[in-house]
Amino acid sequence: MSDWRRWDPPVLGLPRAAFRPSAIFLALVGLFALSGLMAWHQVTPRLAVFLFVVSGWLVSLCLHEYAHAVVAYRSGDTDVAHRGYLTLNPLKYSNVLLSIILPLLVVVLGGIGLPGGAVWVDHAAIRGRLRKSLISLAGPATNVLFTLVLVIPFAFDPDVFVHLEFWSGVALLAFLQLTATVLNLLPVPGLDGGNALQPWLKPNTRRMYDVLAPYGFILLFVLLWEPTVNRYFFDAVYAVGDLLGLDRQLYALGFDLIRFWQR
Repeated sequence: MSDWRRWDPPVLGLPRAAFRPSAIFLALVGLFALSGLMAWHQVTPRLAVFLFVVSGWLVSLCLHEYAHAVVAYRSGDTDVAHRGYLTLNPLKYSNVLLSIILPLLVVVLGGIGLPGGAVWVDHAAIRGRLRKSLISLAGPATNVLFTLVLVIPFAFDPDVFVHLEFWSGVALLAFLQLTATVLNLLPVPGLDGGNALQPWLKPNTRRMYDVLAPYGFILLFVLLWEPTVNRYFFDAVYAVGDLLGLDRQLYALGFDLIRFWQR
């Protein structure tokens, strides 16, 4: 039977705690809701927008990595449950620096949704190239979903000036999700887009890919540092944002607000 039709059930016998959302994730969701309410009512608005965007971004990171893990689990790597990846606990990720701290710094200082390298998947336990590609694509799919959910309110043309701080935070979050989607899908070794292609490469090319994969983030920074590539990248992101109805001035305001220490 071809691998796209076969979907092995997970191994039974794991404790329920392996699948239960962690207290840390629930606290992030609570902070996201509370700070959104604060921004809506303009309670310490700059700090509120900062907390709203940061907690929302962290929630999206948790769900991004959870998507990788749950598809890997359903595809045969049941060890992801033992490693705690299905609890949505960001502290369980294989590299907290690359998965949480670095992307968060880039969000706050650069206004870019940087993808993070987090869950470790035992590819030897995964049978079939299509499954391996789907595991890699599951994370960016959550960013696409987040982007669409966040831009839906703007389709109804809300009066953003009534709750300007809140809507600027929503617009910035949508922009961050959009940049994360595009970056994740770039065919760069080590990123999700490259990892989705890796199983389909010829053996010699795959070996070269595996050598370059640990340096994917460095390659990404080098690419974005190059002025022409940087311009094409942001032109593409801005064009998609315009198509989705995102107001550039609105998410620029959101970026200004989250850097509350500058004023």
